[in-house]
Amino acid sequence: MKIVFHCATPLPVKTYGGIERIVFWHMVELSRLGHKVVLIGHPDSDVKKFGIEHIPYANADLDWERLIPLDTDIAHLSYNHQVRSGLPTLCTVHGNGQLGERFLPNSVFVSKRHAQIHGAKEFVHNALDFSEYPFNEDKEINWNRFLFLAKGSWRVKNLRHCIRACRRTKKHLEIIGGRSLFPWPRIKSHGFVGGKEKLSIMENCDALLFPVRWEEPFGIAIIEAMAMGLPVIGSPYGSLPELVTEELGIICKNFEELVMYLSTDNSKKFNPRKIRETAKERFSIEKHSKAYLEYYEKILSGQELHSTAPKLIGQKRAESLLDF
Repeated sequence: MKIVFHCATPLPVKTYGGIERIVFWHMVELSRLGHKVVLIGHPDSDVKKFGIEHIPYANADLDWERLIPLDTDIAHLSYNHQVRSGLPTLCTVHGNGQLGERFLPNSVFVSKRHAQIHGAKEFVHNALDFSEYPFNEDKEINWNRFLFLAKGSWRVKNLRHCIRACRRTKKHLEIIGGRSLFPWPRIKSHGFVGGKEKLSIMENCDALLFPVRWEEPFGIAIIEAMAMGLPVIGSPYGSLPELVTEELGIICKNFEELVMYLSTDNSKKFNPRKIRETAKERFSIEKHSKAYLEYYEKILSGQELHSTAPKLIGQKRAESLLDF
């Protein structure tokens, strides 16, 4: 099978980047399985050594679709777009739709709940190449140093309550992707970091705080933390109950529960090795790519994944703050 991808960001990603990393790992896995993979993308991409054909796309004003090889079987995009030539196209929906926005019938969402709120049923969980996430076999959880890993300026990610809870319980908080507006000895803001620096910070934390206040589609930070052996403390919204099972973390309904769980020593409740192993079973790139190959086959056989175009259900914007 010959599969085309389009990405404006250089691959592989050198520092910060979530969706782009998953796209790249998926491409590498498809190539490993013997499929012909083509990237129409940034000229600085370095993918040929992974068995991926690279067609440089240097001019953003150029119609990239003109570069698609004629013998391509299917295009896999990470945004809502049907290739105009009529080429079979699968679109992965990573975010929540806007009011009135309709997605292609051949759209795949990133969690069961994500699909449900768009009136859809087809989904594939995000995944990792676990070889890029080192695991300390001697890892211990001390329930003292916590991690925030998200775009802190986005209110739905709820950095505010993470900071308040850690200050109230006198716990340490390492912030990646945002900043605390007020100085506090136990709270450290790292800004947007990636690569080894990010992994080093994560390795020294005890759990991820992820009390989001919206219908979270997936949250790649969740499985990144699990890959490092960290449990996740999250809210009951979006994909969180689907991803954070009892052996992988804690679901708290409100701020007072978050404070309670931080105050109570849960260090013996979680086994870092078990967290890593369970996450690898559920969220490996191998499982991810196998699921997408099944969708490719369905589309190429003439099936549409949804009989009607998926769209966000309800009258509120997905970014509206939910109670916490």
